[in-house]
Amino acid sequence: MDAPFAQTITFFYTADLAATAHFYEQVLGLPLALDQGACRIYRVSPGGFVGFCQHLNPPVTSGAAILTLVTADVDGWAARLAQKGVIFEKPPQLNPRFKIYHCFLRDPNGLLIEIQRFEDPRWV
Repeated sequence: MDAPFAQTITFFYTADLAATAHFYEQVLGLPLALDQGACRIYRVSPGGFVGFCQHLNPPVTSGAAILTLVTADVDGWAARLAQKGVIFEKPPQLNPRFKIYHCFLRDPNGLLIEIQRFEDPRWV
C-alpha cells in the first residue's frame, strides 16, 4: 500500500525568522521552497518539508519537539556543520537501544535537531 499522502510539511514557530532563515539556508543548506513573508518553507527531501512561521505571540514549545533529518552520512553532516561553527549537544554516536547512529544540535530557536541514520534493517 502506498503512503496515503504525497507530501508532508511540519511547521514550527519562531520569534526570529531572519536568524532561522540564515541557519536553515546557510548552515544546513536546505533549499527554500516557498517564502510566504511571515513563513518560510524548506525542502528536506523530495516530499518532505519543514516550515517556520513568525507570529506576534508564538507558543512556547522549547523541548516539545525534535526535528529529525535522516541521512546515510551522519559523520559528513557533523563535520560540515562543525566547520560552520555549530556546537553539538551530542556528537555522532551509536544508540544501540534504537539501532540508530545520530547526533544532536539546536537551531537558533532552541529546537532540537537530530541527524540520524537507521541501523535497523527493518527501516524502509
